[in-house]
Formats: sequence, C-alpha cells, structure tokens
Amino acid sequence: MNMTLWIIASVLALAFLAAGLMKMSQPKEKLAASGLAWTEDFSPGAVKAIGAVEALGALGLVLPAVLDIAPVLVAWAALGLALTMVGAAVVHARRKEAQAIPINLVLFILAAVVAWGRFGPHAF
Repeated sequence: MNMTLWIIASVLALAFLAAGLMKMSQPKEKLAASGLAWTEDFSPGAVKAIGAVEALGALGLVLPAVLDIAPVLVAWAALGLALTMVGAAVVHARRKEAQAIPINLVLFILAAVVAWGRFGPHAF
C-alpha cells in the first residue's frame, strides 16, 4: 500500500503542479480562451492564488517525504488539495459546467486516499 500511495501522490503532484504553474504563468484571458471559462468569475489575483495553492500542494505531496522534513505535511497537502477540488466542483456546478465535475471528483478521491493513508495506517 505504501508504494500505491507514493504512485498516487506522484501522479497527483504532476497534475497539480502543471495546472498550478499554468494558472500562475498565463493571463486569465488566455486561460479562459483555452477552456477554463470559470476564470471569468475570478480576479487575475485569485486565479494566480488558486494556481499557487495547487503548485504548493503538489510540492507538499512529495517533498516532505523525500527530504524527510516534516513528512506529516504530505497528508495535510493531500487534504488541502482534496478540499480545493470540493471548491472547484462547487464552482463548476454553479456555472453549470457538469463536464468538469467528474475530473474534480477523481482528483478529490485520489487526494483523499493519500490523506487517509498518510494520516492513518501508512503514515511516515
């Protein structure tokens, strides 16, 4: 199970790091034009902040354990990303963007599994 948690955390980290860096590096208008229409409801600063939360959460999924510095932060990062996906699903539901919610749900479940495993039976 430990290896499974590492694999899930690594895949999540790559996904959230890519998404976060994209939100932090591209203008809101370009993000909206590329399919992230929800950005229209947020200020440029809020979009960048969401990107920062995702990127920092991604780093938190692996770096604390790899560096053996406060590895409990892995579980907290996973929990934070799971809650971020709840917020994302709410935004998509309010905007009637039902096609995006399954992605949020999958990411939520994967992050919740990592949080459960690292807080519980497979903590570092």
